Amino acid sequence: MPKRNILLLSLITAISLVAWLARDHGGQTRRIGEVLGAIERGYVDSVDPDRLAVAALDGIMAQLDAHSAIVDGAARRELEAALDQEFGGVGLELTAGRDGLVVHAPVAGGPAWRAGIAAGDAITTIDGVATRGLAVRDAVAILRGDVGSAVSLGLRRTAGPGIDGAEGGDEHRTVTLVREVVRTESVLGDRRRPDGSWDWFVEGEPGVAMVRITSFGERTAAELDAALASIAAAPAVRGLVVDLRGNPGGLLAAAVDVCDRFLDDGLIVATRRRGTGRETVLDRRLATPGAVLAGLPVAVLVDGLTASAAEIVAACLQDHGRAQIVGGRSFGKGTVQSIIPLSDGHRLLKLTTAEYVRPRAVPEPVAQAAWCVAPDAGREVDITAKARAVLEVWRRRRDQPAAGAEAGPAADGSAAELPRHVDPVLARALEIFPSPETDFGGEEEAAGHADEAAAAGDAAGSDDGRGG
Repeated sequence: MPKRNILLLSLITAISLVAWLARDHGGQTRRIGEVLGAIERGYVDSVDPDRLAVAALDGIMAQLDAHSAIVDGAARRELEAALDQEFGGVGLELTAGRDGLVVHAPVAGGPAWRAGIAAGDAITTIDGVATRGLAVRDAVAILRGDVGSAVSLGLRRTAGPGIDGAEGGDEHRTVTLVREVVRTESVLGDRRRPDGSWDWFVEGEPGVAMVRITSFGERTAAELDAALASIAAAPAVRGLVVDLRGNPGGLLAAAVDVCDRFLDDGLIVATRRRGTGRETVLDRRLATPGAVLAGLPVAVLVDGLTASAAEIVAACLQDHGRAQIVGGRSFGKGTVQSIIPLSDGHRLLKLTTAEYVRPRAVPEPVAQAAWCVAPDAGREVDITAKARAVLEVWRRRRDQPAAGAEAGPAADGSAAELPRHVDPVLARALEIFPSPETDFGGEEEAAGHADEAAAAGDAAGSDDGRGG
């Protein structure tokens, strides 16, 4: 069969699937097929069937909500990697610098990390080809690839001032990395240790633990279990911070599992979907017995980028009185998308199939326009753009120390670098927790307490960037 006919058949099949999913049995699919057939047979110019397919599908999706879409190419690979929490690559998060590609951070334990590549290194060439003008997305596509294949990177590192104060020269080198299965973390702590593991206790705040959940993927619940086991084994724990700021969501099942860790019973979330007729169906997800850290005060941090599955967690813990919400209003994405592979083997249909209903809204769901999670009274924090920029730089430094770097408290040894003085949202959350019963004696002993917590059994090992 000619290629043009194969592509046309694929288009008709895809459109038929969309129509079937919409329960459209009124003859629209037949009419679409008639139009496409007429174009194929008689249009004055030759038409690329694949372009017609993309245009037709985009037109259909434009009639739906903003979250339904056809996903293919690099976007599909990114989506699958985010949900699976793994990809074949070298373990680099990249960003666009003033002079080209810059390493945002290496993935701890990955090939780039082990090769000593650090945040701030410029990538000048990939496999001998200059990267100037190369978009981050395109560079990521090149760096990702089959496990076991190799890629060569040209790197430039700007040396800092020497002992005499004179600026050092740039260091150039070329490294060859072998692609591996790179596993991304979704549960992070307060700061990373030199071996790549996390310190779960907030520096300078004896007994206060922190877990930062950046997305909800296949391994999020298991990562959280490991972190909570380590925290529970530490002495004199007086509070837990769950940071969901910037979390765009992910798997509904992962969000439900996270909520279940903190509840013994009750409704976690309901999803409202269309039934066979005009009626709606409410599916309830319930907690199971066995909450961890029962009775421990919990603060959940949210902001305008906290969305979807992350909002489910925040809303659930707020409605059950299990946590106080601190920060700003969440994004307000209250819908569920199902991922459906299309018959061409290359594209995915991301289709909105249900709405979230938070526990307190059942059985009278709030209007969809009103969906969001708002901070508890007195826990609202407005953060300025300048403060946010400072926080991002500070956070990146704590998350990605160079392999083999010395561990220590604040980066410059000053109290001004401690979390409560850099992060105003966290500072407000710390007000929730009772004062420590024991005087830990300041920063030095507080750091020692964190080390003791790690020795008690740290089971967890240990985005503007994109990973390659």
